[in-house]
Amino acid sequence: MSFYFFDSSALVKRYVGEVGTAWVRGVTDPEIGARIYVVSITGVEVIAGIARNQKGQSITASDAEIAITSFRKDYEDEFLVVDTSLTIIMSAMSLAERYALRGYDAVQLAAALTINKQLVAAKLPALTLVSADIELNNAAGHEGLTVDDPNKHS
Repeated sequence: MSFYFFDSSALVKRYVGEVGTAWVRGVTDPEIGARIYVVSITGVEVIAGIARNQKGQSITASDAEIAITSFRKDYEDEFLVVDTSLTIIMSAMSLAERYALRGYDAVQLAAALTINKQLVAAKLPALTLVSADIELNNAAGHEGLTVDDPNKHS
């Protein structure tokens, strides 16, 4: 079994056609059986990403509505949503300082590191962080996480 943590920059590709969309859809396909983790704030970020694509006219209002409806269902039914605990926030504060990450990117990384630690302690395969954000990917690599960038999968 594979374990993935998707940040919003990667997960929005499942709902809006971009470079890497086919790969993201393949990895997140429920038939594959991979466990897909997201931190709770990803819900807001993905909806915002879809809405911004509509505002920028890269998708139609109808397509945005379909994407948002689909995402909301998947967020509730498919993804393993991790709450932003005080421990994650405290870790995110340190990561933001260490790597000069944007706030939500630091929260994403802190959540991924927390999940990875739990998986390793349970003797399960390590987590792969999936993100299209270069700064987040670099910080995650420095923290010892396996990283995959959907932009490298056309």
